[in-house]
Amino acid sequence: MRLSTKGRYAVMAMADLARRQDEPCRAVALSDIATRQEISLSYLEQLFARLRRKGLVQSARGPGGGYRLSRTAAETTIADIVHAVDEPIRATRCAEKGKGCMLKGERCLTHDLWEHLGDRIEDYLSSVSLADVISGRLAQRKAA
Repeated sequence: MRLSTKGRYAVMAMADLARRQDEPCRAVALSDIATRQEISLSYLEQLFARLRRKGLVQSARGPGGGYRLSRTAAETTIADIVHAVDEPIRATRCAEKGKGCMLKGERCLTHDLWEHLGDRIEDYLSSVSLADVISGRLAQRKAA
């Protein structure tokens, strides 16, 4: 299973935004995030439109405009971000949950394996917050 660039870039950009959240009352410009994270500005604009519609970020117009997190980094999970950009978290090749991946709608022999893996990935991404990512706690988890 592989997360597409849409999900990965959204998480990278949100982590960048979260890292700068404590700067004095200043919204973060997407062009700054694009430069720091080496992501296309036009691609970020598309992603942030989705993130804004899902209520994860707020935008500010005008001089000093940009984006801010709508919630704290501790309250925002990686799963929230991935879902906001319409990235499905699944390891099966089935188009819809509950339907089989074979031509006649049957499940393949390994369907349950991949479905359970997808559930574990969902659980993990739901357990990790932006605060965990930017604080380095994930590296500490791995070392333990």
